[in-house]
Amino acid sequence: MARDYAAFYRCLSAPFRRHPHLAAALRVANRVVEVIMYGAYLVMLTWLVWRGFRQGWAGVWPQLWRLVLIPGVGFILLSLVRQRLNAPRPYEQWPISPLIAREKKGNSFPSRHVFSATVIAVAALWLDWRFGLPLLVLALLLAVIRVVGGVHYPRDVVVGAICGLVVGSLLFL
Repeated sequence: MARDYAAFYRCLSAPFRRHPHLAAALRVANRVVEVIMYGAYLVMLTWLVWRGFRQGWAGVWPQLWRLVLIPGVGFILLSLVRQRLNAPRPYEQWPISPLIAREKKGNSFPSRHVFSATVIAVAALWLDWRFGLPLLVLALLLAVIRVVGGVHYPRDVVVGAICGLVVGSLLFL
């Protein structure tokens, strides 16, 4: 597939190019999932702070610190690795026109959007599986959107998701 990624991407994106409303829906879905994921993280933090005020901070502080520290350190480490690798994006290497407009160069591997969405979903699972499970589905959807949108290779989102799962699982230790 590496030799003709452009052909693979043209095939993958063809239905969206034939129906511009689908391409627009893909871009909207990308933004909506991003907003939901980051909003969910703020909701989790706010909920823990509210619990601290309501029930006392003794049991809440450790949870709150873990919820801030573990994803935060993971995000910083992933960003440093990504910056060091500085992998090109598909539209930089191939004659493709991404469905999600991006001007950014490099820093494609691993996907930080998918990492963040996955670690947020796992954090939500840690707090309550009923909250986390739908977010995990949205993280998977975001991975697909980022590839179909042409801003990441499949390997970028797979590794981003795996890193998110690993970092998020540290909450369960």
